[in-house]
Amino acid sequence: MTNTPPILIRPGNFKAEDHWYPKALNATIHPMVAFFLNLDKERIVNRYCHLNPQVDKEKLRELLSYQCKHFLWGGADLINATTADGRRRMVVIENNSCPSGQKSMPLLDDHQEEGSYQKLIERTFLPLVNKKGRRGEGKLAVVYDKNPMEASGYAETIADVFDEEVLYVTDYRGADSRNLKFEDDQLHALHEGEWVPLRAVFRYLTQRPWSRLPITCKKTRILNPIIACLAGGRNKMMAAKAYDLFNAELREHGLHIHTPETIWDVTKAQIPLWVDKLGGHAVVKVPYSNAGQGVFTITSPAELDAFMATEIDYERFIVQSLIGNSEWSSGTEKGKFFHVGTIPDKKNRTYVTDVRLMVSSTESGIRPLCCYSRRAAEPLTEHLENGADSWAMLGTNLSQKVGEEQWSSDATRLMLMDRRDFNKLGIGLDDLIEGYLQTVLSTIAIDQMAERLFTKKGQFSMRLFASLNEDPTLLGEILR
Repeated sequence: MTNTPPILIRPGNFKAEDHWYPKALNATIHPMVAFFLNLDKERIVNRYCHLNPQVDKEKLRELLSYQCKHFLWGGADLINATTADGRRRMVVIENNSCPSGQKSMPLLDDHQEEGSYQKLIERTFLPLVNKKGRRGEGKLAVVYDKNPMEASGYAETIADVFDEEVLYVTDYRGADSRNLKFEDDQLHALHEGEWVPLRAVFRYLTQRPWSRLPITCKKTRILNPIIACLAGGRNKMMAAKAYDLFNAELREHGLHIHTPETIWDVTKAQIPLWVDKLGGHAVVKVPYSNAGQGVFTITSPAELDAFMATEIDYERFIVQSLIGNSEWSSGTEKGKFFHVGTIPDKKNRTYVTDVRLMVSSTESGIRPLCCYSRRAAEPLTEHLENGADSWAMLGTNLSQKVGEEQWSSDATRLMLMDRRDFNKLGIGLDDLIEGYLQTVLSTIAIDQMAERLFTKKGQFSMRLFASLNEDPTLLGEILR
C-alpha cells in the first residue's frame, strides 16, 4: 500500500451516511439495549450483586469507577456460552485496543447525529488532550491504516468538538514512504511539503502498530498509546497473562475474568501435544494478529496438519480450549462450554455469534459506548463430518483481507442491536450487564499490565517485557 497525502478536515463536514453501514444508519435501537446503555453505575452494581451475592459490592463499585492510565479505549469480543447443566457465562475471547464498532451501532438518540463517535471524543479524547502536564504545540490528527469509514468519522467529529482543523493521515505498514516522523519527543505529519508538529493523535493503527509509533511520546498525546497494544490490546499473549494476574487479585472479591482455558508461550512444535490434551479440539492463535487473521480452529487431524504446514513469522503461540457445539467442545477442568448461539431460524439452524462491546475510560469510570454482534458464515452442526470447515461455523469476524494491507468487510453477517436482530441473539439485559463487567475487568487487567511495564522513573522496561513475551520476531518489530 502507498500512503496518500494527509487531508485537512475542517469543522462542519460530518455526514452520517459516510460513517455507518446503511443497515445500521436506518435501524432503530432495541429498547432493551437502550435501557442497558442508560443504566447508571449504582443500578448495575445492585443488580449484579443481587444475582451474584458472593461479589463484594464495594469492590465492584470501585472497579466500575476505575480510570485507566494507558488503555483508554477498548472493545471486548464476548461469547455467550453455557454448559450442559445450564451454567451460562459471557466469555472474553479478546479485548481490542482501538476497536471498530461505531459504524455498526444504531443511534441511541436520534437528535445526536454523530452518535457514540461524539461520546468517545467528548468523554475520553477531549480530557486527554486538555490534561495538564508536558505537551507540545501543534495540530490534532487521526492516523489510520484500516477502516476509513470509522477513522474519517472520528476525524470529522474531532474537528467539530474542538472546532479546529484536523489532519487525516494514512500510515500503512510497509509503505515506501511515511507521512509521520518522530523528532524531539513529538510526532510530526507531512502536510503540503512541511512537517507539522502534532499535539495529540487519535490512533486507528491496527496492524502491528508498535513497528511504526514509539512507546513513549511525551509531547504528543496518543489515544491509545502503543503500550496499550503491547500490554494486551493487540497482544493476546500478554493479555492472557494480564487476566491471570488480575484474576488472582479478584478472587477474594468473588469476581473473575472468564476466558477459555489458555496455554501460552507455546512453540509450534509443541502445539500438537496441547491440542491432544484438550481432546483434539482447540484454538491456536498467533498472538499479535487481529481482524480474524492468525486464528485457527482445530477439530480434526486434517485441520491440525493444515495449520502445522502454514508458514508463520512468529515463534510463540497461544492454545485455547475450543467453544463449539455440546458434542465437540474442548473438555476443561471447569467443564465443557459450548455456544448458546442464535435462536433457531425457520429452517431450525443455529448460528454462532459473538458480541463486541466497546468501552472507554471517563472521569466517572469505564463506560459503555456501543455494541453489535456478528454471526458465523455457516450454521452450527451437532456432529462434525469428515472434512468439515470448523472456521466457517465458528469464525465471526467480518474483516476480509483482499491484499497486502487491504481489507473489505462482510456486512451480510452483521447483527445489529436493533428491533429486528437483537431478538435473534438469545441474550437479555443480565447478559449485557455481565458482558459489560467482563469488558471492564479485562480492560483494567490490560491497563494494569501496561503500568507494570514501566519503571518507577517512567521508562518502558524492555527487559521485563522480553521476559514476559519471549518472541524474538516480535521484539525485533518494536520501534526503539
